[in-house]
Amino acid sequence: MASYYEFKLPSKILSGDGALEHIPHELETLGARRPLLLSDQGLERVGTVKILQAALRQGGMPAAETFCAIPPDSSVDTVNHIAALFRRAGCDSLIALGGGSVIDTAKGVGMVLAQAGHDLLDTAGCEVLPRGDHVPFVAIPTTAGTGSEATLVAVVADPAAQVKLEFLSYHLLPDVAVLDPRMTLSLPPRVTASTGFDALVHAIEAASCLQRNPVSDSFAEKAMRLLVRALPRAVRDGKDKQARMAMANGSLLAGAAFSNAMVGLVHAIGHALGGVCRVPHGEAMTILLPAVMTSNLPRCRGRYAALLFHLAGPTEYTATPPAERAERAIALLDQLRRDLAQQTGLPLTLSQTGKVRREDLPTVARTALNDGAILVNPVEADYDDILAILEEVWA
Repeated sequence: MASYYEFKLPSKILSGDGALEHIPHELETLGARRPLLLSDQGLERVGTVKILQAALRQGGMPAAETFCAIPPDSSVDTVNHIAALFRRAGCDSLIALGGGSVIDTAKGVGMVLAQAGHDLLDTAGCEVLPRGDHVPFVAIPTTAGTGSEATLVAVVADPAAQVKLEFLSYHLLPDVAVLDPRMTLSLPPRVTASTGFDALVHAIEAASCLQRNPVSDSFAEKAMRLLVRALPRAVRDGKDKQARMAMANGSLLAGAAFSNAMVGLVHAIGHALGGVCRVPHGEAMTILLPAVMTSNLPRCRGRYAALLFHLAGPTEYTATPPAERAERAIALLDQLRRDLAQQTGLPLTLSQTGKVRREDLPTVARTALNDGAILVNPVEADYDDILAILEEVWA
């Protein structure tokens, strides 16, 4: 655990039934009147965007412009295009409705606008942003997984370089995060499973990485307790509002935890798989977690043993011999992902994704070495270590 730490979560959180209807008031207090609404075609098609638009009109602040063409893996070009649209339409604030790609795109747009720039690549880096001209920003997650509504991180693809760029700055945190169960009720079981498992990985890596601290631990541990119980319920019955709200709150808590403690090798390799092979992020997390935890076990035995309490509850924790608790925690997570795969068709190996060739693995391993998340993994990993993990999860 870090001997010195910092923790910041300045976003205001609106959570529960009717949370959407409070957005106009929140924007008004931030001095905004002409929001640009960002989303994707899937949410527009199923009517989720219309629910938000109705709530904005009811509050007397309809969107000045709406853009619903953000792709699943958003790119630098998409960010730059939307920044230009924002200026042409005379907008003064951003509302992001969607998963991690939509919210991270909005963060990228905010960066470009705040710096009076035209190209996101000019702002790449870690804590290199000055405050700039603040653009009010409301984030509404529709996938209880990325935690992007509570993080200082944005991940945006640069297809030309075959990488996913990471941007880190406290200036990226939304002013308001809105958790409304109506926004996740239409999420299909497979997406619920993959994004929910991603949130669980956020919590586990935040609770075991080198920068963990007492505050991030408390957030991460509560997130685990919520997620391991609610995720199977939400996959079985997407209309279970209690499970959906538990997932949303768990995802936000996990996001706040890793925003302040960071993640580790699961994410370093997962980002590389996304950049090189276009493997969906949640699927990469589901495939990699047990193998990476096993790789970390020599340094994390005590910490993983302690996590069993939050993953399985006090009865199973007490009944498990202390020397077996770490392995039991890994086995429990492995069984959870296998259950989710059986119910939804999630891949459990890289070959099952249909996107990764075995000859891609060396490139993925080299790319992962340059990912910032690797720096705070509890066990140092080199090229051979990463390649061995990739080979293990190949088939």
